[in-house]
Amino acid sequence: MNRQQRAVAVVGAYGHTAAFVLAELRRRGFAPLLVGRDAARLRAAARPYPGADPRVASIADPPSLDRALAGAAAVINCAGPFADTAAPVIDAALRAGIPYLDVAAEQAVALETFERYALRARDAGVVVAPSVAFYGGLGDLLACAAMGDWPDADDLTIAIALDSWLPTRGTRETVRRNAGRHLVFTGGRLTPPPPPPPGPPWTDTWPFPRPLGVQEVTELSTADQVTISRHLRVPEIRVRINRAPLRDLGDPGTPPPTAADSSGRSAQTFVVDVVARRAGEERRATASGRDIYAVTAPLVVEAAVRILDGRVRTVGVAAAGELFDAPDFLRALDPAHLTYTAPGAHRP
Repeated sequence: MNRQQRAVAVVGAYGHTAAFVLAELRRRGFAPLLVGRDAARLRAAARPYPGADPRVASIADPPSLDRALAGAAAVINCAGPFADTAAPVIDAALRAGIPYLDVAAEQAVALETFERYALRARDAGVVVAPSVAFYGGLGDLLACAAMGDWPDADDLTIAIALDSWLPTRGTRETVRRNAGRHLVFTGGRLTPPPPPPPGPPWTDTWPFPRPLGVQEVTELSTADQVTISRHLRVPEIRVRINRAPLRDLGDPGTPPPTAADSSGRSAQTFVVDVVARRAGEERRATASGRDIYAVTAPLVVEAAVRILDGRVRTVGVAAAGELFDAPDFLRALDPAHLTYTAPGAHRP
């Protein structure tokens, strides 16, 4: 079956990130099936795609999800909060026998997906890929690329810099829902972070590549710590982010993202710099680009393409770096969607 004949269902099809996913699916030659609760919003989202198939379904109504996924080759879940939607859509994907991917940033959702569906998905021979997005997927792929042929590492640091963060309504809801549920990965396990010491919040600096340069950073809990820890042998996984975007996120007056070009991308810039350390040696892999919501679309669609083409290393619940050849995957996105660099090993 060629791509023109393959339909990919997008759940939550009228959301901000979903708009980028729909456009990328069409660009790659797939027929999108638009799935959501609101018929009017589905029809509006379908207008740019002649022949697109809007299908009304609710996570509270499993038969409606089954009807919505009928004829789909895969399903991409863009409907947050994923704490509500991931399990019902995964169940429907497994009933349909089709791959499931989502763009969830929530640690708890990724962790539950691994723990709840590992056996069922493996026994069904179906790929379930959580957090194939800016948070979760990109860091995971870069971590694999940085480690290269190392069988293990002493520690990994994922350093994220954004020049700003104009959050969507979905991001704000995710932050609200996940307050107090964050985990860190230390000593080889996921654990709640220790209480912060008295005094000002902990900060450090990180020498990001251009264009952002040296930035003051602080700790962040992301889905990357969950995805990476499922398949790489690293006892310490740290995530750092510069402080400026956190101030934007914490300000209720910060507006949502606005398009700065014809593709709908905002002007936001990002750098993700991943450093692996082993026995005094460092290896680094870096990606930079524009708009953390927009770049999620080529990440998750490239993953769907490779799953449907059979270019995967395993089945069942798996992280992006576990499923794919990470450097090859990242090179496939460069330069159209991001800039990827993976310098050789060096002594710090």
